[in-house]
Amino acid sequence: MGKKRFGIQASLIFVVVMSAFIFMFRRNDTVLYDTSRPKSVQIVVDGFPFEYSASKELSVGALLDGSGIDVAPGDGFFPSRETPLSPGMRIIVSRSKAVSVKIDGQNRMIDTNAKTIKDALRDGNVSLRDEDIVAPDRDVLLTRFMKVVITRVEIKEESVEKKIAYETITKNDDTLSWRKKITNTKGVTGIRTYQYRVSYHDGKEVSRKLLGSGVTKDPVSEVVVQGSFVKVGKAASGAGTWYSFTGKLAAASLSLPLGSYARVTNVENDKSVIVVINDRGPYGKGRIIDLDRVAFERISSAGAGIIAVKVEPVLN
Repeated sequence: MGKKRFGIQASLIFVVVMSAFIFMFRRNDTVLYDTSRPKSVQIVVDGFPFEYSASKELSVGALLDGSGIDVAPGDGFFPSRETPLSPGMRIIVSRSKAVSVKIDGQNRMIDTNAKTIKDALRDGNVSLRDEDIVAPDRDVLLTRFMKVVITRVEIKEESVEKKIAYETITKNDDTLSWRKKITNTKGVTGIRTYQYRVSYHDGKEVSRKLLGSGVTKDPVSEVVVQGSFVKVGKAASGAGTWYSFTGKLAAASLSLPLGSYARVTNVENDKSVIVVINDRGPYGKGRIIDLDRVAFERISSAGAGIIAVKVEPVLN
């Protein structure tokens, strides 16, 4: 009697377990295959996610058409519009964007589904160097009708040569006439080379930095021999004045021939200058020569006005 009761209980337990298993199997089977049940789907538009519960739509395209998302020709999709929906699906939508690019003096339009300016420029086969300036920055996210300006940057090292003036060395020779000048060594200009780093923006120089310099050619001094022998005639003493006339080493005299030369000496400091007689005068009492201001300042200050001088005609 005890064994019979135990068998009946075991049979009941088996029936209950199998019934539960069948119920769970049928429930799961309904979830997997019942297309009428809502499906949780995520749509990502240019990196921004949107959650949807799809109940009637059977494909990606049908969901997008009924989602209210503005889909334009040229927009990219993954997976394709024909792909059947499944729970937990992630749909990627890449907006088609018209980007205006100003580069090399021209405006270009690029239609792209790229996320960033850098990717859009790559899609448009725009060649860039690392130093080129892109505004907005290359990593900025694209928006429709964005304007991008590219400035070409070129950095060069350039050499610039500048002349170094040569020195003139004058040697006096009292055996030569004062009119004679002999160049013994001809002067040669030297060269100093400067190295610069130069930056250009779209072909226009914007900065220049000196890296260094050095003499690449030494100047050669010019050596001149100047005669200093002056043969003079009878001296006359009196007052000397000045005037502005030719701006040359010239003077006016009442007695010396026009075109002749005279040596005029300031008797107070013994400074002298040789001048050409090109005019007549002076007419004041006691005045014997009127020097052009340039000549006067060789032997005195122009503020002196009148000085005591000795005038000697030059004979050679």
